[in-house]
Amino acid sequence: MTIFKKIGLLFYCSTLLVAYTFGQSDSSFTYSKTISGEFSYFTIDNLENIYLLTNTNQLKKLSPNGDSVVFNDVRKYGKLFSIDATNPLKILLYYKNYSTIVVLDRFLNVRNTINLRKQNIIKVKTIAASYDNNIWLFDEGDAKLKKVDDNGDIMLETADLRNVFDTTPAPTQIVDRERFVYLYDTSKGFYTFDYYGAFKNRLPFLNWNNTDVIVNTLYGFSDNYLYQYKQGSLDLKEYKLPVSFNNAEQIKAGNGKVYVLHKDGLQQYSVK
Repeated sequence: MTIFKKIGLLFYCSTLLVAYTFGQSDSSFTYSKTISGEFSYFTIDNLENIYLLTNTNQLKKLSPNGDSVVFNDVRKYGKLFSIDATNPLKILLYYKNYSTIVVLDRFLNVRNTINLRKQNIIKVKTIAASYDNNIWLFDEGDAKLKKVDDNGDIMLETADLRNVFDTTPAPTQIVDRERFVYLYDTSKGFYTFDYYGAFKNRLPFLNWNNTDVIVNTLYGFSDNYLYQYKQGSLDLKEYKLPVSFNNAEQIKAGNGKVYVLHKDGLQQYSVK
């Protein structure tokens, strides 16, 4: 097992612990700290680094010991749409309006820029790091899930999904976990594929946010609840979130912690 897989396994196991304790009382959450500021988006990696996008379009990476590095050239390709920090040594910034991916190293230096238009890939809402250090995307132009390398060259693609489904997915999130790739469309649910692009199943859980997949279990947030579904079961569980999480702009769980973004900063909670 590689070091990245070992780190990832620890990350997903700790996230699972967080998700389990959501079903407990508010006392399960111990407030740790607030990172003050006006942030429009954040994500975390499996080394407990936090990536914060400020309202002035500056990307900050904060380490657990308080060290920080900054990426100032966020607006070079327009509005930053998403950040994927699945691999903390290879951060993916996605600029949807320009079909461009900027790859950063762990110091937030630019390693590479991928212009998807060179491959005639124009309409992509979301990307994700793949298990083998490449990149997944869903090309709405030809309705195919594709994997591309650092040059943007297509390594794998599915059949045209317009010929497979009555309605074509328009995923807002892609998750690569444990031999499967999950496309999540808020109006249609989860579409599951294997690493070769073969379709496996569809689960119609709608209007979830910040979805994740951990040890064959699906998670998502909606309307102050955490939803949990173990694949193969008939049991969809829901857990009421603490009142302090109400009106959060974004919530993420990982590394034995819960991160809650409000208008005035990012709150961090530890989990008992």
